[in-house]
Formats: sequence, C-alpha cells, structure tokens
Amino acid sequence: MTKLLQKALEAVRLLPPENQDEIARAMLSLAGDDSAPEDIDPAHLADVLESLAQAKRGEFASDAAVEAAFSRFISQTASC
Repeated sequence: MTKLLQKALEAVRLLPPENQDEIARAMLSLAGDDSAPEDIDPAHLADVLESLAQAKRGEFASDAAVEAAFSRFISQTASC
C-alpha cells in the first residue's frame, strides 16, 4: 500500500460510517469491482444526469477547485 493511500484511509477512518461507506463504494468502483451498480435516488437523478452531460462535454473542475473543496470537506468533518 502506498503512503498516499494509507494517509487517505486514515482520514476516512475519522468520518462518520455513512461517509466511509460512500468512499468505500467509490474506491471499489474505481478498482474495477464488478458488483451491480446502485440505484440512483430519484431526488438526485437530475443532478446525476447534468454531471454526466458536463463530463461528456469535458467540463471538469480544475485541480485547484478540487483541492479547495477537499480541504473544506476535511476541515468540516474534522470539527464533527
């Protein structure tokens, strides 16, 4: 295991269980887990479809924007 992955897992351990499960599902998906996809909550369907359309158009957040969002997320969860 790389040091970066180990650091990420240590950060995830500090999160609430439901957040840990979300991250675990994302990791398994990225690692090629062949389990059946999860159903999309109908309340989130429009956002998911818009996100897919943005990805298809190549509209992605900059590295700086992702880093800023991640930093905000970590600081918010650390205060919980």
